[in-house]
Amino acid sequence: MATLKVSTLLFSSSSSSSPLSCSSNRINAATHNSKLRRACISSSNLPTKNLVHEFNIKNGIFATTTTITNTILSKSDETTCPTIVDEPPPLSTDISTAKLYAILEAIADRVEMHKTIGEQRDNWNALLLSSINTITLSAATMAGLAASNTIAAIGVPLFAFKLSSTLLFCAATGMLMVMNKLQPSQLAEEQRSAARLFKQIYGEIEIILALRDVNQNDVNEAMEKVLALDKAYPLPLLGVMLEKFPLTFEPAIWWPSKHAQNERKVYEEREVNWEKRERNGWSEEMEVEMKEIVEVLKRKDIVDYVRLGNLVLKINKILAISSPILTGVAAVGASFSHGPVAVVAAALASVVNTIEHGGQVGMVFEMYRNSSGFFGLLQESIESTLEREVEKRENGELFEMKVGLKLGRSLSELRDLASSSASSHIDGNSIDEFASKLF
Repeated sequence: MATLKVSTLLFSSSSSSSPLSCSSNRINAATHNSKLRRACISSSNLPTKNLVHEFNIKNGIFATTTTITNTILSKSDETTCPTIVDEPPPLSTDISTAKLYAILEAIADRVEMHKTIGEQRDNWNALLLSSINTITLSAATMAGLAASNTIAAIGVPLFAFKLSSTLLFCAATGMLMVMNKLQPSQLAEEQRSAARLFKQIYGEIEIILALRDVNQNDVNEAMEKVLALDKAYPLPLLGVMLEKFPLTFEPAIWWPSKHAQNERKVYEEREVNWEKRERNGWSEEMEVEMKEIVEVLKRKDIVDYVRLGNLVLKINKILAISSPILTGVAAVGASFSHGPVAVVAAALASVVNTIEHGGQVGMVFEMYRNSSGFFGLLQESIESTLEREVEKRENGELFEMKVGLKLGRSLSELRDLASSSASSHIDGNSIDEFASKLF
């Protein structure tokens, strides 16, 4: 901070006027002060030159220049007021900030889009489920009436009942094939997850804008996160829709890959002199603790969610194949006057359809996929943090607290988990406890 101290100046007027004096004033020019301050100085005893030309003030971080100018109004009893005017920050910072605000606006728009489309696809699931079950049960009723002797006795034409039931069964079969292919409950869960993750990125960017100046690396990182999330949870159904029945269960990946880093050191083999470098909140014990937590995530949480995901995937495949086959059998039975077969097949199809879509098996599959992806992201975050130099890492105590919050554990529980994992290595036993207590 630059200080301009103006001493008291005494002067007397040539005419019969009382003396005028200005008390001592101190003008403090700060790099972030946007107000204009003025210090009044008598000009009767000052030279015609400007008192102060220009001061450039720099604090080593921000290259903000403060200019001090003054203007002499007259040589009489008028006063001169130096004015402090803050110049704008560097153009590169302004552009990066504007870019980040543009990304922020795009993210807010994406949150609304995913939220709206998620609600729409959830409505699809409810409406299609009720419609298909209604069609199936109506067709079964017609097929049963056509096969009964009562309808024939009263002279009602059986052909109309057979044809109607057959057409309804065929319609239900086609609708089930489309519904099982799209899995509306899973689509709705995808959009809910995308909206939540976009809100998370939105909050991270707001923190950056509030705490420090923005640079181009922040812009690039935000862009990569947004594009990766767009790819992980696409909005369209045609062409880019996620495969609902993959060959194997794979966790969701919605964060940018780090394959671009050329020189990456394996953190298990890196030796650090902690006696000399114990700073930034990190210690050797904390690094060992983080490694053990990664091992627990690999051996327990991720493996368990992959197992459950594969199980739900198999169940969903069986249900998705069974319901159209059953309605097809009912259609054939109705057309060939096999009323009991059509009725039983239609009843089974309604039950299977209700279990699959009313129970939202696709949503459960997507939930397991997101949960396993969450643990994969946490594992990668810990490993990439440990690979960096100590000075370039996030503060150790803050990072430990964030890991504990993500796993639903206190700091003492987190350390106990790491100790249990280390003991299980020594004893040769597998740890029974999961890393996460949230889900």
